[in-house]
Amino acid sequence: MTPTTHTDATRALTVRREFIAQHYLTVPNPGPEGEVHSHRFTADVTFAGGELDEHGYLVDIDAVDAVLDDIEARYQDTLLNDHAEFGDANPSLERFAELIGDRIADGLGAAAPTRLTVRLWEDDLAWASHERALE
Repeated sequence: MTPTTHTDATRALTVRREFIAQHYLTVPNPGPEGEVHSHRFTADVTFAGGELDEHGYLVDIDAVDAVLDDIEARYQDTLLNDHAEFGDANPSLERFAELIGDRIADGLGAAAPTRLTVRLWEDDLAWASHERALE
């Protein structure tokens, strides 16, 4: 059977990763969030695109897992404020989601997806997302 090409279809694949990290907010008057505290972050990383590769994948889950392994190893059980990529910037949930998106886009290399969305949960009630085109 020959694979069917659906040029107007959008396909999506999501991979989830959980890890614990600490931070404190640096904005004026952050209240209790200005003290070092931990979060169990959950990153839902969604890839979207129209075409599958020659193996029938939108993106290879093993390749995504390898990039997420590197991200988890970098941030697991660390203080986000101490990482150079945050500089003097407030380590907000929104900024962290964008930073994870940057690392995934840089680490994945050539793949079939055209869009990436990172939804980063700080707890079970709050999340931020970062969406971008992939080239």
